[in-house]
Amino acid sequence: MRAAAPRRARDKILSRVAAAAFARACRRRGEKLVFTNGCFDLLHVGHTRSLEEARSLGDRLIVALNRDASVRHLKGPTRPLVPEMRRAEVLASLACVDAVVLFGERTPLRLIRALQPDVLAKGGDWKLEEIVGREEVEGWGGRVARLRVVRGASTSALIEGKR
Repeated sequence: MRAAAPRRARDKILSRVAAAAFARACRRRGEKLVFTNGCFDLLHVGHTRSLEEARSLGDRLIVALNRDASVRHLKGPTRPLVPEMRRAEVLASLACVDAVVLFGERTPLRLIRALQPDVLAKGGDWKLEEIVGREEVEGWGGRVARLRVVRGASTSALIEGKR
């Protein structure tokens, strides 16, 4: 019998509708779904370690990625450095990432409500009370996890030439 062909990274980039179906399928199989989000402009070791840690908190990891306009709003007019579909494909190519879905709103709250993850994972540089979706996730019995921070690893530091 022949092994299944490996999934291409682009196949892991889902529409909102497909992401909701992915989340429902995870629940049907009894899998724990982990959700995290971010801009992920210039993917670096801090990102990869956080994503691996997030994935270790459950069975599947879905990453919500800020669209370009959202990144500009958050980070300024010169960002992102990498266009959204390329950022999505790089994220999707990571073994620890099961799915990527883009969002253009200021926060991922609508997406969190639609996907109803079991675990909401966010960087440890965020205070618990600042994490968008915390109340909703805890309200349906899920939990919020703050991920370890990798000191000195940030896209802004890379741009400024600090390593």
